[in-house]
Amino acid sequence: MAGAAGREARRALMRLRRSVEKSARELELAETALREAEGGDFPADVFEAAAQHLHAVAEFIDEQAERLEAKILEAGGVDPSRLHRGGRVAEE
Repeated sequence: MAGAAGREARRALMRLRRSVEKSARELELAETALREAEGGDFPADVFEAAAQHLHAVAEFIDEQAERLEAKILEAGGVDPSRLHRGGRVAEE
């Protein structure tokens, strides 16, 4: 994987992740305001479903980031399975 393409892909995933995180915060704020305004008529189940969709998108982004990292490591000659969570290569 080319260095510039890999960097741009990581940046795109980070932008998307920040966007989803911001959307989740905005959804919570809207939920709070609407719950207060509407009282008993508030559709809590609809907002819960929307939050679950955002969570699914966040998981998708994480999966794609892990897949991209593995490809970048493999292209650099490092076996991704040898890495510890801290990013260091395991001793043999």
